[in-house]
Amino acid sequence: MEKECCSHKTKERPLQEYKNLIHRLNRIEGQIRGIRGMVEKNAYCTDILIQIAAANAALNAFTKELLADHIKTCVAQDIRNGKDETVDELVATLQKLMK
Repeated sequence: MEKECCSHKTKERPLQEYKNLIHRLNRIEGQIRGIRGMVEKNAYCTDILIQIAAANAALNAFTKELLADHIKTCVAQDIRNGKDETVDELVATLQKLMK
């Protein structure tokens, strides 16, 4: 049995939030392409590792921003609407993020 990776829920993001997230993802994507190019050009291992660390930091910053937006909007709204199971969902998500 295949495990689903994503929830069936969706979120309409404000335009600025959407643009900020896409901008960060585009930068991360560029960093990953750069790392691939370094491997293809036989760059020195340490140089590649430094770029990987930068890409990881950028991805972590993206995760923090998305998580903060999620808590401030989706989670807060659900709690206001009496959907306490959202807290359990958030806890499960945080546990996955901290593996």
